[in-house]
Amino acid sequence: MESCGRFLLLCLCICCSFLTVVSQLNAESEGDRRAQQVGARVRTRWTHNGRAFQLLSPGSEFVAPGRTEPKLSGTEPNTSASDVMVGDDPYDHYKSIRNNPYYNYYDSYYRHRNTFRHHGYGTRYFQHGLPDLVLDPYMIQVSTYVQRVSMYSLRCAAEEKCLSSSAAHAHDYDTRVLLRFPQRVKNQGTADFLPIRPRYTWEWHNCHQHYHSMDEFCHYDLLDSNTQKKVAEGHKASFCLEDTSCDPGYYRRYACTSHTQGLSPGCYDTYGADIDCQWIDITEVQPGKYFLKITVNPSQQISESDFSNNVVRCDVHYTGNHAHVSGCVMSS
Repeated sequence: MESCGRFLLLCLCICCSFLTVVSQLNAESEGDRRAQQVGARVRTRWTHNGRAFQLLSPGSEFVAPGRTEPKLSGTEPNTSASDVMVGDDPYDHYKSIRNNPYYNYYDSYYRHRNTFRHHGYGTRYFQHGLPDLVLDPYMIQVSTYVQRVSMYSLRCAAEEKCLSSSAAHAHDYDTRVLLRFPQRVKNQGTADFLPIRPRYTWEWHNCHQHYHSMDEFCHYDLLDSNTQKKVAEGHKASFCLEDTSCDPGYYRRYACTSHTQGLSPGCYDTYGADIDCQWIDITEVQPGKYFLKITVNPSQQISESDFSNNVVRCDVHYTGNHAHVSGCVMSS
């Protein structure tokens, strides 16, 4: 009996030792597993600029410092200045980009800023003032020349009566002498310069392929320097008014190709010396000294704020083959 008791006591001691060893091994394995999970979480999660990122997550989740995530209640939570990512807009660092498909689309080197506009800029302001047409004397002075052209090349000009009366009986092989000069008219007023005739009365010219909206926009005369009498038949020129170019800050709004005619404030209507009818026919004029007189809006049918700057006079010395132009100035 005594031997049986000792055997049972020995078995009990062995079982207790085995259980102790097993519990210690389980505790160590659980600690190792938890350490591995923490290490893996550290490697797959990180924060940057207030946002928490995770490799297993499809996106990032914003975590505001010192605040808890708002509960989703079916409505979009209010976004405050502290709930946005810094650096979204280089010009507004606290601009919200929530639900903005053009994230960070601003160019850091350029951004459109409102510039100062002169008084009268904008269509609704144009009609509160009046236009004011002025010619460019310097352009006329440096670009005037004499050219000899056969009548065969002047058929369109003859139809528009841009030649002297003696050209009516000329043949195609006859030669005409032309005093050519450019012209640039600027509207420095605060209103559009518009044709006085309504659009349905404009005349279509097949040769030049555009409408003429005015019977007389400019008038050209060649005067004797001593008697001030006309020595060449001046003619009235009716152009297709358009905004050829504009000063900085102004934009073209009239173009002959779109069948809209006019001259906007701050814009120029420019005609080169090589365009038809940009001349005076001086075939019968003798060599000598003359005055070239160019008048814009000569009949003054369209109101302007100032008519005293509508005339340019130039000194012309015609040698029979060449023309020397000087002293071009505005005159009344």
